[in-house]
Amino acid sequence: MKHILLVEDDLTYSRIVKTFLEKNGFTVQTAVKVKEAQQFFSNSKFDLIIADFRLPDGTGMELLQWSKSNYPHTQVILITHYSDIRIAIKAMKLGAFEYITKPINPDELLATVKESLSAKITEHAPAASSEVGTSSAAPKKNFKSSYVVGSSTEAEKLEKHIQLVAPTDLSVLVLGETGTGKEFISRRIHDLSTRKDGPFIAIDCGALPKELAGSELFGHVKGAFTGALENKTGHFEMANGGTIFLDEIGNLSYEVQIQLLRAIQERTIRKIGGNKEIQIDVRIIAATNDNLLIQAGDGHFREDLYHRLNEFTLSAIPLRSRKEDLEDFADQFLEESNERLGKNVKGFSPEVWEIFLAYDWPGNLRELRNIIKRAVLLSSEFHVEKEALPADLYEPSAGIVGTKGNINSTSRTPDLPSPKDYKSQWVEQEKELIQKVLMDTKFNKSKTARILNMDRKTLYSKMEKYGLD
Repeated sequence: MKHILLVEDDLTYSRIVKTFLEKNGFTVQTAVKVKEAQQFFSNSKFDLIIADFRLPDGTGMELLQWSKSNYPHTQVILITHYSDIRIAIKAMKLGAFEYITKPINPDELLATVKESLSAKITEHAPAASSEVGTSSAAPKKNFKSSYVVGSSTEAEKLEKHIQLVAPTDLSVLVLGETGTGKEFISRRIHDLSTRKDGPFIAIDCGALPKELAGSELFGHVKGAFTGALENKTGHFEMANGGTIFLDEIGNLSYEVQIQLLRAIQERTIRKIGGNKEIQIDVRIIAATNDNLLIQAGDGHFREDLYHRLNEFTLSAIPLRSRKEDLEDFADQFLEESNERLGKNVKGFSPEVWEIFLAYDWPGNLRELRNIIKRAVLLSSEFHVEKEALPADLYEPSAGIVGTKGNINSTSRTPDLPSPKDYKSQWVEQEKELIQKVLMDTKFNKSKTARILNMDRKTLYSKMEKYGLD
């Protein structure tokens, strides 16, 4: 039986999710704070953490980083509002398996939980680390990307530049917002290059532990530092004869930047603690959503390294600026989702297309892919209808019923989905929960409202709705 740690400070929400997951065969432990969740790991082992982003003493992101540093084989699912969509996508780059948005759909939650628990974590954790993001630092799966060129003028220009630079050995700097597909562009360059039969190693520099970044990239010899129990092959050596993709390059420490510059100039690397020069033949593609020139001016990024990496620049296009390509991407993601979920959804209704074209897509392609996967999961007909989309896409304020405050506050509106968003079983669970707490408190409504973390007006409304007066 799989063990799940649910970290949610809205007690009503927490109890409903806990009950639902337990009825589906999982063991669930609940916590309301980051520190409380961390303490549970001293006595228990968990296969999965489901954490709300906003918590009383921190964020789900902090818990994600801590767990990936200390328990890299524990999957993490983040719960967010659509107002936090950029943060959620950043969390996935730091190693979260997935994010789901409120109001939570039970089918989506269950499918995501099962998928996360069945997914094999291939990343490895360093022998010793006190920093965050260790699991994401490992090479990502060497996948063959289903790259979509697009038909817009911007897309055709980008593809022309990719075709131009791919056969050369120039270092490439890919610029663009989070979620715009910078890794897919880099993979496209590799696949069209003379190195296509060699390895493609993708590294998220934002997830590399600062103390171990040099070891991860260049390797180390046994005994080089505490915890170095055996020789380690670094990512550059693994990428020999192929391409290495360094995402979020601006996050590398100044010391590692010096090592990287030397590797580019000399085409050699030296393992941490070693004295032997290792010849490498690696093409470097770097990516960032930061302005490296500003960082260079501030002294945070070496200007000479910037110019070495920036032999050719490509700009990934935000989705809001390439709406003409939306249909191409949506069709590709629909095909992927059908295959992944065993469904046969044929397309999207005209109403859905109107919503897609009007939406701003702050999370870019990654957000589009997740929304389509969710919609395919929830669709029983041949076409995705409006009802399968998050309400936030067409009603920007729909997802936020109330604001999260202190856990002890009893005056805020609970951050709950409306009853119509629950499946019938969830409605029944909420009714059972309220009824149980009422009986435990001998129908003391004030105490019941405090336990359920809702105001009395909301409690009275739900009691009337469920016939519990």
